[in-house]
Amino acid sequence: MSYNVAILGASGYTGAELVRIIATHPDLKIAALSADRKAGMEMADVFPHLRHIDLPKLCTIDEIDFSGIDLAFAALPHGLSQALVRDLPETVKVVDLGADFRLRDPAEYEKWYGAPHVAVELQKEAVYGLTEFYRDDIKSARLVAGTGCNAATVQFALRPLIAAGVIDLDDIICDLKNGISGAGRSLKENMLFAERSTDVAGYSQGGKHRHLGEFDQEFSLIAGRKVEIMFTPHLVPVNRGILASCYLKGDPEAMHAALVAQYKDEPFIEVLPFGKLPSMGNVTGSNFCFLGVTGDRIKGRGLVVSTLDNLNKGSSGQAVQNANLMLGLPETAGLMLAPVFP
Repeated sequence: MSYNVAILGASGYTGAELVRIIATHPDLKIAALSADRKAGMEMADVFPHLRHIDLPKLCTIDEIDFSGIDLAFAALPHGLSQALVRDLPETVKVVDLGADFRLRDPAEYEKWYGAPHVAVELQKEAVYGLTEFYRDDIKSARLVAGTGCNAATVQFALRPLIAAGVIDLDDIICDLKNGISGAGRSLKENMLFAERSTDVAGYSQGGKHRHLGEFDQEFSLIAGRKVEIMFTPHLVPVNRGILASCYLKGDPEAMHAALVAQYKDEPFIEVLPFGKLPSMGNVTGSNFCFLGVTGDRIKGRGLVVSTLDNLNKGSSGQAVQNANLMLGLPETAGLMLAPVFP
């Protein structure tokens, strides 16, 4: 059986990645593509690398007939999904790739995003879209909130360790290296090639990054008490990818054992042998997350490294993984492509 899907916000990087993935999906058909500023254009004119795919012309969201849509992917800027999803027919399932429904507490949303939530009832209904940990809830959900890409990378590393009680919850430091595409496709002066191509710079430092709201929510829920981590992301001159280095206090071999036990049956999570660490290039263009653990010369310290493709497993691939579950399809459908190398 084929399901009709709409991609709202198809002219951004995550929208293009959704098209690339769904183009070879056995059970999903792209029935509508929206991009308000580029409405009326062919997708091939916006993304020439997709010109071999037969796609509908870009349109405004108002022009879409949602009566024929089974599921919509909302790849919109933060803040735009709330009212939109609220007004969609209840027959349409939604995977939101933005931040609008990630935080369950309206006060926390306002704290991190600077504006009150306008669809609080939907916010309560939304299921957090970290598939490997919310799989059963996602299967019956109408609305799934995709995680932040940074948030997913770190959570894959830390959730099993917090649950197993093998790390000191008051001494967690996470240092991330992010590809430029994580900043979106909008023109920004500080994202020009001349300013980024030979530079590495931190951003949202000193506890200001919005994904900290997701960490606070999820890690505290697992631990049954307040957990706050130190977290600093850096932009590096690569197109795709996130690599998280998590510095932890505890027995490194116990950390590795907890990750192996958690992910032994997960199709998209690879835990490397103890002492081996992954790099961004291991997962480029794929829906995989690679994890590695090693010890330190300081006894009782461990390094856990997690890496994924921010546009795929960190966003669009994860969105398709969730959509598969919501529609009763095999979770891996359309997603088992090997990483691109070199």
